[in-house]
Amino acid sequence: MEIHNFSAGPCILPPEVMQEASQAVLDFNGMGLSLIEISHRSKEFVAVMEEARSLVKSLLGLPERFDVLFLQGGASLGFLTAAYNFLPEGGAAAYVDTGTWANKAIKEAKHAGTAHVIGSSKATNYDRIPSLDAVPSGSAYLHYTSNNTIFGTQFAAAPASSVPLIADMSSDIFSRTFDPEAYQLIYAGAQKNMGPAGTVMYAFDRDAIGKTGRTIPSYLDLAVHASKDSMFNTPPVFPIYVSMLTMRWMQSMGGVQAMELRNERKANLIYQEIDRNGLFEGHATVDSRSTMNATFRLKDEAHAAAFDGLWKGAGINGLKGHRSVGGYRASMYNALPETSVQVLVDVMQELERTH
Repeated sequence: MEIHNFSAGPCILPPEVMQEASQAVLDFNGMGLSLIEISHRSKEFVAVMEEARSLVKSLLGLPERFDVLFLQGGASLGFLTAAYNFLPEGGAAAYVDTGTWANKAIKEAKHAGTAHVIGSSKATNYDRIPSLDAVPSGSAYLHYTSNNTIFGTQFAAAPASSVPLIADMSSDIFSRTFDPEAYQLIYAGAQKNMGPAGTVMYAFDRDAIGKTGRTIPSYLDLAVHASKDSMFNTPPVFPIYVSMLTMRWMQSMGGVQAMELRNERKANLIYQEIDRNGLFEGHATVDSRSTMNATFRLKDEAHAAAFDGLWKGAGINGLKGHRSVGGYRASMYNALPETSVQVLVDVMQELERTH
């Protein structure tokens, strides 16, 4: 039976990426050695790192002033890394609270300075992107989480800001086009649209770092990592390699523009059914819906056993919603085919027909 993977992360990856990555674990580039046992300073892996960094710049259309790193610690460490590198000693920055991960970013920023929350949708269980207050005078940057996996909300566009932007794009990186000019830092865990868990991508304005006036621990200092070409310590070679392969795949499919069209079709398909089918309702408000994570629930929980049996019987995996929201969550990252979304829609319609 074909499995339709709607897991919120780690993400589904293209079959051709999985095949090439599995071969590299056995024999990388005909070396007779595994990818995961060669030196990270060998010319073979240095070429992987350089290509991965180059592909990020190309796919996102980053300005020349940006450097790209692949590090460890995920976005959870990125929350603090962002603040340490861009929040001046004794300074303040603006933050938007749109859910669990945004809230964690705010918490970590408070270790480095003042975090002004200029908008929050907590009162409505994060079912929308909130309206924002003006950025307080003197703020170093505005930080936001572009997509919220747990609650299924997404910024339709970057927030208007009088100061530079910093964004955690872990769950929608490479899923749609955007203008990078307003940003000082974009960071993203690999495990949604890019590769397996184990690495995080930082794209940052090299001219904006080194100006906080604080002493930064070496591992949190982006300048230290940049000076070592992302190899200050032994990098996670396998996640970086798979991320490189996935970016090659995206490029071969037409780049981020093609991913955006692909994702819009999938999102339209599921949301049209949620709105049409009288047995279901969405969690996120219509104007805040995510193309990556569609959150929805049954209007009558008496149908839960029947629905669960139907989608599991159809080979659907990872559909249960997060405990903070309940219901269901269909995560539709770049590599998920439209046919999988159609299978889910067919199951929803079958429930309607029989109940």
